[in-house]
Amino acid sequence: MTNEERRRAIPLAMRAALASVAMAASLLLVKGYAAWHTGSVAMLGSLADTGLDLLASLVTLYGVKLAAEPADHDHRFGHGKAEALAALFQVVLITASAIGIAVRAIQRFSAPASNEDAGLGIGVSVLAILATFALLAYQRSVIRQTGSVAILADNVHYQSDVLLNVAVIAALVLDQYVGLSGADPVFGIAIALWLAWGAFQASSQAIDMLMDKEWSEEQRAAFMEVAARQPGIRGIHDFRTRRAGSHDFAQFHMEVDPSLTVRDAHDIVERVEVALRQTFPRVETLIHLDPEGHVDTDNPLVEADVTPHWFGKRVGY
Repeated sequence: MTNEERRRAIPLAMRAALASVAMAASLLLVKGYAAWHTGSVAMLGSLADTGLDLLASLVTLYGVKLAAEPADHDHRFGHGKAEALAALFQVVLITASAIGIAVRAIQRFSAPASNEDAGLGIGVSVLAILATFALLAYQRSVIRQTGSVAILADNVHYQSDVLLNVAVIAALVLDQYVGLSGADPVFGIAIALWLAWGAFQASSQAIDMLMDKEWSEEQRAAFMEVAARQPGIRGIHDFRTRRAGSHDFAQFHMEVDPSLTVRDAHDIVERVEVALRQTFPRVETLIHLDPEGHVDTDNPLVEADVTPHWFGKRVGY
């Protein structure tokens, strides 16, 4: 990604996040009227999900804006982990909504009530599906141009919304037109379970970020492969990675010929950093230089985590 592309990436991602907020806010108003008018538990669940969509979109907007801010004196690694804290706040709201919808659906089983004007609910759901498809198409265009992780996550979230609105249509049709009076609360419970599952996934991802979980083995191997093929490297160990919002961080110890001058060894480090920055432009890399054969004895993970783990041979020869 060139410097010009980086400058354009932030406004594009911001526009995509704003589009997501605008759509969620509009659908929240329409679905609120439909849920009140029809009395459908499934539509109520869809309304709650749209409210959470709006919150998630606002958090995405906040995250994209925050990711554009450089590190400062008090946050030298940036502000990326604020996204994880915001996600945990979302999890609390999602869980509360899921419990409320499930309770309402169970009450409907014990005190059945017919839905009214299913056509309105169906029409609103169809409108929501069409609007979501348009947003998904725009988001995919922005993702191709910017590679924004925040917008990618939002895109995946809205893909599931299409299925949710289809479920609402099915519940209303079965309840009012087919005569299956228990269909609406059943779908309401299903939506509550789906929301609870989404809360669990969101909490897991947020906790992984806050706990500095390592990248996947595939990501680590791809990163090491670029570093290891640079000339002058005699070995790599103590490779550590973490993610904070849209920012990735990597650090490792790199071994070189101990007879090299400081300048020559520094030149090797510079070449490795340039190669990694060109291939992984959103990763901040820190390299510690070691003479070949140096062993760190204070950390058992240091010598256990070396490049032969992926390549089966020592690098740099």
